[in-house]
Amino acid sequence: MKKKDVPQDKSNLESVSFRELCYAVDENGEYVTANSTGWNPKTIALNNAIQEINERIKKAKTNVLNNQTSPIEYYMEVHKMDLSILASYVGMWKWRVKRHFKPSVFEKLNTKILNKYATVFDISIAQLQNIQSN
Repeated sequence: MKKKDVPQDKSNLESVSFRELCYAVDENGEYVTANSTGWNPKTIALNNAIQEINERIKKAKTNVLNNQTSPIEYYMEVHKMDLSILASYVGMWKWRVKRHFKPSVFEKLNTKILNKYATVFDISIAQLQNIQSN
């Protein structure tokens, strides 16, 4: 692609002064770098991903309020983590973190374990235990 043809479509990332470095061909036929603010297909994909994340957060919150899962799963979704990432941050096996998703198990967690989760999520233990304020 020629340098003058590097896409400059508007995207969600434009508001944070996001620029993507691309390679393009200049008028001498040599490869040069050029900044791009994005292009339409990428914007569509980004919007779809953000929508999916928001739906997963909403579903997790509903499940917590219906006592089907613990707040740990909700905060994991809010912080855009998966089970593997969360387990590594709290220093536990994945199966153990997944077990903490059960409301009956979550209610029995001691302060030390709750504090690990609260620290990772950058919230207090009280906020971890009560998502209704979010």
